[in-house]
Amino acid sequence: MTTEMLGIDIGGTGMKGATVDLSDGAFTRERFRIDTPRPAAPEPVAAVAAKIVDHFGWDGPVGVTFPGVVIDGVTLSAANVSKHWIGLDARALLSEATGRPVTLLNDADAAGIAEMRLGAGRGRPGTVVLLTLGTGIGSAVFTDGVLVPNTEFGHLQLHGKDAEARASAKAREDHDLSWEKWAKRLGEYMAHLEALISPSLIIVGGGVSKKAGHFLPLIKGVRAPIVPAKLVNNAGIVGAAMAAEGSGG
Repeated sequence: MTTEMLGIDIGGTGMKGATVDLSDGAFTRERFRIDTPRPAAPEPVAAVAAKIVDHFGWDGPVGVTFPGVVIDGVTLSAANVSKHWIGLDARALLSEATGRPVTLLNDADAAGIAEMRLGAGRGRPGTVVLLTLGTGIGSAVFTDGVLVPNTEFGHLQLHGKDAEARASAKAREDHDLSWEKWAKRLGEYMAHLEALISPSLIIVGGGVSKKAGHFLPLIKGVRAPIVPAKLVNNAGIVGAAMAAEGSGG
């Protein structure tokens, strides 16, 4: 019997949801996407989450990702969404809006959970880092398969700026960087991260990971192997669904 769960991924530009077969991470129905409201304030975002739940006619627990620090359902940072999220009991807000029990976790942590169970990190010992390259840079760190939550390594300082301001996928687009120039920035960032935590593997996720062949071979100066996420940009949804299952609702 298929164990199915709904995952919703709140991104800086879009909110995406799908029902997931937890045995293999496959979507059991086509992904549904709605643009993230602008500004991405709590109530409008919660209303979109409710629309996604209604779209699937879902009546069970829901896993939801958030692009920032989440501790016990409270959102404590908000780099690419409204500052009104800071200090908010977002889990309670989303549960009320959707009428469903919600498990809320950091978006990169969710993607990492999926990649460690079903993707590029499966069975890998030691310290594994997943980086999601999108509107910002998300990070998920695992030690022998155990998550260290809310690392937020996209905010490490490089040349006096947050790393994500220089090396995110959005930064590549905003500054019209070639793959070569962007790969140089990514290499600087990854080398800095490597000096701090010495990962045995770096997994690159986010939508741009679909084009990994254009930039991963160009990254220099990093000792650890660098591989694309197998679940590509679906990892956040899959990891959210897995978290909902693990919570028991």
